[in-house]
Amino acid sequence: MGSFYDRHILPRLIGCACASPAIMRQRARVVPGAMGRVLELGIGGGLNLRYYDPLRVSGVFGVDPSAELRATAAAAPRPEGLEVEVRAGVAEALPFDDASFDTIVCTFTLCSVHSPAQALAEARRVLAPGGRFLFCEHGLAPDPGVVRWQRRVEPVWKRLAGGCHLTRPVSGTLEAAGLAAQRLERMYLPGAPRLMGWVEWGEARLS
Repeated sequence: MGSFYDRHILPRLIGCACASPAIMRQRARVVPGAMGRVLELGIGGGLNLRYYDPLRVSGVFGVDPSAELRATAAAAPRPEGLEVEVRAGVAEALPFDDASFDTIVCTFTLCSVHSPAQALAEARRVLAPGGRFLFCEHGLAPDPGVVRWQRRVEPVWKRLAGGCHLTRPVSGTLEAAGLAAQRLERMYLPGAPRLMGWVEWGEARLS
């Protein structure tokens, strides 16, 4: 069942943090590129749904382990005509057939999954040949001074932020999982503390 904090306070904190203007601008850069049958890893409160184009997308399937966030996603704003199905599940064990999605969308999710390597192995399994993996993730900064602070703060941050890690590399993790970046951009989010604000985004394909 989880603690009162996990069930009632944490989903609201995540919803507020993940809906900041800077993060929503990142979502708007990534999500409209989705096409065909789409899987969203860690759909959370459904903040990405407003950015899908129903003329390009045949349906969006979202998975998330939080019942509270899934309920929010089910009611989240989306364009008229967008077909959405939200399921209980974790990224490390997806309830879908092999090669069943044309696009996978992964935004601010890999920081908090139990095993990024297993989650990406599952993404590879369900992504169709020629499919696209669209991502925007925060993680390990390139500056040693920032990294030192990330490592100091991370143990407390993980407890407060639902297991969110600050020091997981982004593009390197994708490459190690066999997802080759076709397009990659990086920056510190404007207005965000640097130890939490390094983001990398773009598109990867099966290598």
